[in-house]
Amino acid sequence: MIAVRAPATSANLGSGFDVFGVALDRPADVVRVERADETTIDVTGAGAQYIPEEPSANTAGVVARELDAPAHIRIDKGVRPSSGLGSSAASAAAATVALAELYDRDLTDEQLVRVAAQGEAAVSGDAHADNVAPAILGGFTIVREDGIECVDADLSLAVCLPDIVVSTRDARGVVPESAAMADLVATVGSAATLTLGMCENDPEKVGRGVEDELVTPARSALVDGYDAACEAAREAGATGVTVSGSGPGVLAVCERENRKRVAAALVDGFESVDVDATAYPTGIGDGATFV
Repeated sequence: MIAVRAPATSANLGSGFDVFGVALDRPADVVRVERADETTIDVTGAGAQYIPEEPSANTAGVVARELDAPAHIRIDKGVRPSSGLGSSAASAAAATVALAELYDRDLTDEQLVRVAAQGEAAVSGDAHADNVAPAILGGFTIVREDGIECVDADLSLAVCLPDIVVSTRDARGVVPESAAMADLVATVGSAATLTLGMCENDPEKVGRGVEDELVTPARSALVDGYDAACEAAREAGATGVTVSGSGPGVLAVCERENRKRVAAALVDGFESVDVDATAYPTGIGDGATFV
């Protein structure tokens, strides 16, 4: 049996739609695999009742098919589905690494990411790698069609999950199909600032770099209480706040000493408009690891 832990992730980071992603210290999924004649899947943990165990509809099952690696697969969910924290990507990433090891598939890191992205497509409808890349590689990742870049960044973050659901498909549906030149220029500037901040482990630059006038306003409108949570987090010391992935999760960048205060402020902001929420301090973490 092979067991692999893969972390929650946050994609987009405001200005990097479908390109940027970071691995989080916590939470995480753990996937255990054993060789079998045909693939079967058991799911336990957070939101397990909402996750299909039919292999063709499950991220890990799709990965097993892509690798021609049938297995008994057990998924222990630590990352709640429809959270904006890369729940399906965590399972896909862990399954990819575990099955590649179980069947001695000699794959590069980028090949592992591309296989995991096919599993991700079972849920999102598209094989985007912005979540699975950091789930496998760790750190801060930049995904392009011609390759993946990874920065071993070290920053403190606070993540908040309001008690509402936003589906990935719905969140993609509100993304504008065109944009004004001024907004494009501003977004490029933010993305460049964020990337430099990641390379320098600078929370001020990264906080400024998550600013985005294209995708975030459309998606944040789906998250009740978002504006109140952002305002509270900034007052508590956050250098920047944005929607995590497709939402409803919210990601705040901050100095290490402010993590707990910012996490609590995010919860207070949501609760001020009668939305229950859970938050915790975290940071940029490692990718998939054997356990």
